Amino acid sequence: MKRIGFALTILLSACTTAQINQTMGEVNKAMGGQQSLTTAEVAEGLKEALIKGISNGSDMASQLDGYFKNPKIKIPFPPDVKKVEDKLRQIGLGGEVDKFVMTLNRGAEDAAKEAKPIFISAIKQMTIQDAWAILKGSDNAATEYLRKTTSSQLYEKFHPVIANSLNKVNATKYYGDIINTYNKVPFVEKVNPDLNDYATHKAMDGLFTLIAEEEKKIRVDPLARTTELLKKVFAAQK
Repeated sequence: MKRIGFALTILLSACTTAQINQTMGEVNKAMGGQQSLTTAEVAEGLKEALIKGISNGSDMASQLDGYFKNPKIKIPFPPDVKKVEDKLRQIGLGGEVDKFVMTLNRGAEDAAKEAKPIFISAIKQMTIQDAWAILKGSDNAATEYLRKTTSSQLYEKFHPVIANSLNKVNATKYYGDIINTYNKVPFVEKVNPDLNDYATHKAMDGLFTLIAEEEKKIRVDPLARTTELLKKVFAAQK
């Protein structure tokens, strides 16, 4: 067991293809030929884990109340115009604010249905070196990799999706009504923030939060590893 642990420690600290290949034979030998790993298997295993996390996270988020009744990802009234919410509640329009917040989250839930293929496409760009770094990383290393390397691309693709969803559930209309009502209040500074930009970022943040939770399950709970490849790859991280 000490030989296995030592060999895996060396392997998981590798950061180049040459180093990985150099130590691969030692690990497989130390493991007695059982559950031996190839570099391709590690990369595919990590991609499989991310796809599983994205699928589960997207499915949870896209359910009715997936955002709205999950305090971890619920999208609140835009904080940079909190004064709008406060003012409207003061003049008895709290119900209109609440209705908008609900439709805002409904838009995110609807858009989450379309998020899965966008995220999965991004995962396919992962290299073998990326995979090894993720395998030895923290419980959310794969999620953070995805966030750092794909957020700009994902935003560009997800922005029109969220915009369409907000229009579909009338969130855009309700927001326009709220802002117009606020701007008619005497002596207030007029506002016109970008709702689509805010909703896109918050919807993406919510999905990343759920993906991170699913990734952690796969790392720490053997029962969450539903395929032989996942079992094989994540058993090697210990």
